[in-house]
Amino acid sequence: MKKKIMLLHGPNLNLLGEREPEVYGKLTLAQINSKLKTSARTLGVVLRIHQSNSEGEIIDFLHLNRKWAQGVIINPAAYTHYSYAIRDAISAIALPAVEVHLSDIHTREAFRRQSVIEAVCLRQITGLGWKSYLEGIKILIEHI
Repeated sequence: MKKKIMLLHGPNLNLLGEREPEVYGKLTLAQINSKLKTSARTLGVVLRIHQSNSEGEIIDFLHLNRKWAQGVIINPAAYTHYSYAIRDAISAIALPAVEVHLSDIHTREAFRRQSVIEAVCLRQITGLGWKSYLEGIKILIEHI
């Protein structure tokens, strides 16, 4: 039986490839999603992928897919630093989660170094570009 993982991209990630490529890389979100879908198939995983610039929509996606999924990969983007609502939603759905980031948030501006999401996740993966997501998937596969 294939493992089912929901994968969430937070605000402004729809602009990948254009937005600060020196920080976030040159791949578009569509290219990253394509790589992740291919890798997931190889690993025996079904992904349900969603991107939103809206905090409420991210929470709704978590709620709506909580019975379908066995785990969560989330790049909360800017919500990482202050969204207690997303943190509480992850905690409430009681699924194993991995927080991921394309860049290494711990070496960036001081305000980006703190995550309110990390405490409700199994792990936080940062600084590996699109492969941060892939590492998150591998962690969940082992945990599920």
